[in-house]
Amino acid sequence: MTTVTVVGLGKIGLPLALQFAGAGAQVIGADTNPEVVDQVNAGREPFPGEYDLQRRLTEAVGEGTLRATTDTTAAVAESDVVVVVVPLYVDAGGAADFGWIDSATEAVGRGLKAGTLVAYETTLPIGTTRNRFGAILARESGLEPEGDFSLAFSPERVFTGRVFADLRRYPKLVGGVGPNSTASAAAFYTEMLEFDPRDDLPRPNGVWDLGSAEAAEFAKLAETTYRDVNIGLANQFARHADAIGVDVRAVIEACNSQPFSHIHRPGVAVGGHCIPVYPMMYLSGDPSATVVRAAREANLAMPAYTVDRVEAHVGDLGGRSVCVLGVAYRGGVKETAFSGAFALRDELAARGANVFAHDPMFSDDELVGLGFTPLGSDTVVDATVVQADHVEYRALDDSTRGRLGLLVDGRDMGINADVVLGAGRDS
Repeated sequence: MTTVTVVGLGKIGLPLALQFAGAGAQVIGADTNPEVVDQVNAGREPFPGEYDLQRRLTEAVGEGTLRATTDTTAAVAESDVVVVVVPLYVDAGGAADFGWIDSATEAVGRGLKAGTLVAYETTLPIGTTRNRFGAILARESGLEPEGDFSLAFSPERVFTGRVFADLRRYPKLVGGVGPNSTASAAAFYTEMLEFDPRDDLPRPNGVWDLGSAEAAEFAKLAETTYRDVNIGLANQFARHADAIGVDVRAVIEACNSQPFSHIHRPGVAVGGHCIPVYPMMYLSGDPSATVVRAAREANLAMPAYTVDRVEAHVGDLGGRSVCVLGVAYRGGVKETAFSGAFALRDELAARGANVFAHDPMFSDDELVGLGFTPLGSDTVVDATVVQADHVEYRALDDSTRGRLGLLVDGRDMGINADVVLGAGRDS
């Protein structure tokens, strides 16, 4: 039986660990957070919202195929395969903070033995697996990548909430620092994953060998950067449509009616762990990528443009009250990574507005902790901006709608809004 250590039991790492356990591996989950380790060992999911996670966790812990520890080095010493899914944080300027993942890599290196496969799934700047982590692992273990152990990159390509389905839906991209590493990673993931048939792909769904760690790293950054660039283009179209009184939604629908156009939807902001982050990671290696940089700037400008639209309808915002509906970065998730709500709040406050916020995923205390003033049950505001497309906002009743003032739909939710971005001068 293959023994696998998954380093990092977060919203991607724990489902991966359970996927491997369900595929017949003996899995050790390593995490520096003792609370997470204790919860996993007790069979309790440490975070809510991931479909089928609790059932799989109960089963794996009960059958003894998954256990958790805070001792990464000891776990690696027992393992044939190590999969690293530790966060890499990037600031607003695109600078990566390697602190946590470097520490995890050092701990892996101290326990590494010859013949082990080490695969990174955390999204990385191109060249990091080979140059940075390969060097750390060699220094800590005294072993050489490719010659003594296998080292590969295989990006996670899943959404939280549907990880297990996405593992089946999308090809698993792999690339190693040499042919032995690539073959080892491909063989491991082929054994651990099953794939849905897809007629729309140029080759069968499954493990796709990209030939090198750099190609696999590039693929992850490229697919996400494409989305940011596409949204940036849509946002520029939306702003021009507003200026000339044309509904960009009808324009985009018309364009996308033929197979060569795939224009995304405009919106108030681009948030989340991936789309606003990975283009900056790409730019760190390719600073001459003017298209990527321009799209990032276009998307970062949308919260201020949305406030411009509010001012165009209600006048000067000094002393006015404005509510931000949804502080999450997207609907249905309780996460605020790079959420447009923060930029909206700051822009509104800079123009003198009193800013309130509401989000069905967060308590009032949590909103206060995030720096927002919760919207009271009887608070009346002059304007409201829908920032996150929570399903709850699709059914604003008349009593609630009446106290929201000018309603700006920043997510094209199809609600009875006064203003929709890109819908022309008015909705």
